[in-house]
Amino acid sequence: MGTEAGRKPYGRHMGGLRGAEGGCREFERVLEELVLRMSDGTYPQGILLPPQRELAQELSVSRDTVQRVLKELSERGLVESRQGSGSRVIASPASQEQQRPADRRARPGRARLGQQLALAFARPEVVLDVFTFTSESLATHIWIQAERIRLGEVVPQRIALRMLLPSEDMPLPYPRAIDDLDDPRPLERVRGITRRNTKSLQLALEELKVEKFVADVDVSVRYAPVTPAFKLYLFHGTEALHGMYKVVERPIVLDEGTIPAIDVIGFGAVLEHYVADDDPDSPGSVFVSERQTWFDSVWKYLATD
Repeated sequence: MGTEAGRKPYGRHMGGLRGAEGGCREFERVLEELVLRMSDGTYPQGILLPPQRELAQELSVSRDTVQRVLKELSERGLVESRQGSGSRVIASPASQEQQRPADRRARPGRARLGQQLALAFARPEVVLDVFTFTSESLATHIWIQAERIRLGEVVPQRIALRMLLPSEDMPLPYPRAIDDLDDPRPLERVRGITRRNTKSLQLALEELKVEKFVADVDVSVRYAPVTPAFKLYLFHGTEALHGMYKVVERPIVLDEGTIPAIDVIGFGAVLEHYVADDDPDSPGSVFVSERQTWFDSVWKYLATD
């Protein structure tokens, strides 16, 4: 694994320096990704990380790579791994922030969902429009923000969420089994994931109103006959996060076993960040305005409850 001296823990350039050593590149990529997730609140202190097999599948690496990354995180004092109990986050990576390359820390126009939601929920009014494939990423972060509200860390008075999802009765190009294009199980699986996560985030927000933590909560979910090629988050009509779904070949775990499939990856992605300013013709203003107009039009003319 090497020592700390002379090594860039989160360096994106390590792959190029090590040439054909693909295992090292994969190690660095997974290490960087997990540290970022612990930094932005996806995996907050005290939470159990997903099982090793699940992380390996999501990040398209071997389980051995995941085990080596977890060992490194344990040596840094960030996680605690126990046989049979999994790995728990025990510290924030904030103290190691200076070890990241400057271009990754301060790259303009990039942000992560957890960071932006944390900022949005710190305001008195949270207004969020979302277009997504399954709502899995959003549900994870909504529960984190709900816990912050219960702890009194943030005190929004109003939360308004509109979410667009693909229609359940429309054919989708992914996910699909490689060996049998007519196999309905991958699509049934992803729709089950969508239903569970949608109900989960609705419950998380509606409970805040019932328990009188937030005075006004309005959650609306609609379905449109549109295949998501990207995910879009609009904040207060003035900011946008946008990211393309990456189509990949990867194994999908079903009740009957694992099958090779074509799927998309979006969870934990670093997204493009656009902010509207006083200049209506600036790139940020144009992007936010155009995406908000697109969202509103689909919501009004194509979407159904």
